[in-house]
This record gives sequence, structure tokens and C-alpha cells, in this order.
Amino acid sequence: MPVEQGSKVEGEAVIEAGRLMMVSARTAPKAGGVDDILISLVYGEEKVRLASEMERLAEERGEKWVRDASNVRDSDAVLLIGVRGTRHLQLDCGACGYPTCEAFERVEKKLGRDFRGPLCPFKILDLGIALGSAVKTASLLNVDNRIMYRVGVAAMRLGMLPEADIIMGIPLSAKGKNIYFDRKL
Repeated sequence: MPVEQGSKVEGEAVIEAGRLMMVSARTAPKAGGVDDILISLVYGEEKVRLASEMERLAEERGEKWVRDASNVRDSDAVLLIGVRGTRHLQLDCGACGYPTCEAFERVEKKLGRDFRGPLCPFKILDLGIALGSAVKTASLLNVDNRIMYRVGVAAMRLGMLPEADIIMGIPLSAKGKNIYFDRKL
């Protein structure tokens, strides 16, 4: 009879949980029924590359980037969820700062410090709902996680979700203690 023990199996289980989180994000409700959510599960060498980019950004942005990069390195995987936020739903609501969706469509979309904008607020809401659905699944599976802005910035810089206008990252871990709980800084 085979015996499976320890961190290798736990790491594989976290990756499988990440895949289930991808399903939760994909099937989350979307405004107008239009799915512009983008999802990727990062582990192995790509996870190390992501942490290294965060450390590089720390040189100009400060120690919190180092702390979060350490969390990424110590994680088994990272779920990236982004959205094509420069699209619109033809509601003409004005919440984007433009009087009509047509005016929003005509304005040049450009990269700011971290992400591309301006963005349709309904697409940002879709991103939030997808993130909530994904972390709910992690919680049900007892996988430790934390939604991180800085992870998304590094992923954006590395082109990990090339069509995304904004990305958030969710590092995933299964250790004896939640590594995202009592972080310093």
C-alpha cells in the first residue's frame, strides 16, 4: 500500500485547490453576463520569478514589497485574477468619469504607475466578486491565502496576464501556521 506524507503532498493539494479556485472565479457572477475575467495559477519557477520581480520593485517602493515577496516565495502557488477593465457594458452610467460609454471607449487607455485605465467600474466589481469567490473556495478547502495588490503589480510588469488591465494575486499555502497572518510592517 502506498504511503503519502508531508509537504510534497500538501503542496500538490494546494495546487489542486488553486485549480478549484480558478473554477470559482470563472463561474462567479459577471455584470451583464459578460466575462472579462482572466485567471492564471503560478507555481514553480514562475512563482520564483514573480517573487524576484517583487523584490526588484522593493528597491524603489519599500520594505512591504520584500515582506510580500517573502510570502510569495514561501507559498506553494499563487492565483492571479485580472480583468479587461477597459471594456464597458453600454450603460452610460458615468461612474468611469465619462458621460457615456462611447466617450469612455474613445479615451486613450494608458498604463498608470501600476495598472491601465481608466476602467469601467462594473468590470472592477466583477474582479472583486471573482476574488471573493476564489478565496471562499480556498477557505472551504482550508488553504491559507491573502489577496495582495503588490503581487498583481509584479504580475502585470511580467506580462503574466497580458490582456489584463488590473491584476490581484492570491498566494496559497498549507503550513502548520498561516504565513499571511502575523506579518510585520
